[in-house]
Amino acid sequence: MKDFVLKGNICFSAKDGTIECHPNSYVVCEDGLCAGVFERLPEQYANLPLTDCGDQLLIPGLSDLHIHAPQFSFRGLGMDMELLDWLNTYTFPEESKYADLGYADRAYGQFASQLKSSLTTRAVIFGTIHAPATTLLMEKLEDSGIVSYVGKVNMDRNSPDYLREADAKASLDATEQWICDTCSRFANTHPILTPRFVPSCTDELLAGLGRLSEQYKIPVQSHLSENYGEIQWVKELLPDAKFYGDAYDRFGLFGGAQPCIMAHCVHSGEEELALMKERGVFIAHSPLSNSNLASGVAPVSQYMEQGLRVALASDVAGGDTLNMFAVMAGAIRASKLRWRLLDQEVKPLSVDQAFYIATRGGGEFFGKVGAFEPGYEFDCVVLDDSTIVHPQELSLRARLDRCFYLSDDRHIAAKYVRGNKIL
Repeated sequence: MKDFVLKGNICFSAKDGTIECHPNSYVVCEDGLCAGVFERLPEQYANLPLTDCGDQLLIPGLSDLHIHAPQFSFRGLGMDMELLDWLNTYTFPEESKYADLGYADRAYGQFASQLKSSLTTRAVIFGTIHAPATTLLMEKLEDSGIVSYVGKVNMDRNSPDYLREADAKASLDATEQWICDTCSRFANTHPILTPRFVPSCTDELLAGLGRLSEQYKIPVQSHLSENYGEIQWVKELLPDAKFYGDAYDRFGLFGGAQPCIMAHCVHSGEEELALMKERGVFIAHSPLSNSNLASGVAPVSQYMEQGLRVALASDVAGGDTLNMFAVMAGAIRASKLRWRLLDQEVKPLSVDQAFYIATRGGGEFFGKVGAFEPGYEFDCVVLDDSTIVHPQELSLRARLDRCFYLSDDRHIAAKYVRGNKIL
């Protein structure tokens, strides 16, 4: 059903970043697109099927721009380590298991089921180096109804023997075949090129991925300036690079012609940020991961003020939950600590800003997504907050703010993606 009306308490981020609240109002979906929000239902929509959600809250679906699907199985483990030690102890041994399609089927089935049941309607996801398992992941995500981009990971150096592709040619050949097999196969699931990060990819591999991105018009995702040790490692491996982002840019993997997402950007300098703004690179801010792995806190409000494209990300399993409300709350808390303890020139994130990057900010990667405005794709989560007890009368805005800190998938009453009801 792509043409219908929902009635309830409607909240979404306006273009200026503030949250609009429309109590007891109507939102119209026509052919999978939003036709608008109305206090009174216009006569032209009077004959559409109407679902009265009562006192429940209707918000846009949330976008998660950086998740590692194979890491979902060990979320919550190793949270007392830093990044590089955590990768070697937990990540690489677990990801090697996805050479076994039986294991991948179980693990990815659990991941896709949990993502479907979450607040997330759009996601950008890392797989592993294994093309068959990555295709299996895409199949399960397609069945879930979520809209996603999924990447077969590339790594041909500085990786364990059991999780390293033979050489650049083998990695590129497998990647190109995977692109050809999947690029037009699914309605909601799309390939994205995924060099793990510069230290794990030779120059030959990065150059080849740049050519594939240009040839097949495929976007790119990777990691950037997450950890001091990682940044120093890149300097040693590519001494001619002006900064970490330049190591991607010289191979055509840093936005511009094709969309690009760089996760973290905790320690990006002025030159790197300027190039990201010029190329339209999306920053996937991952506050829970950056806290758990002691990477630091990105100055996100400053990035937003500078006009950079900022989105929010769970970064499971560096982040320990798929709950994007928890990620929002974590982003606000981390920004407050950064402001108080490190740099009072950079303001902490407001609730309005956190909701914006979780909806419109990340949704922009997918097009017109993340708001209830005419022409936007109709992604909606219906929240029943009635079980969160309170003695006082609360405004609609107060109820929404409280949901960001107290709600999870148990409060989801319904979920729509592109006008299709998936929950």
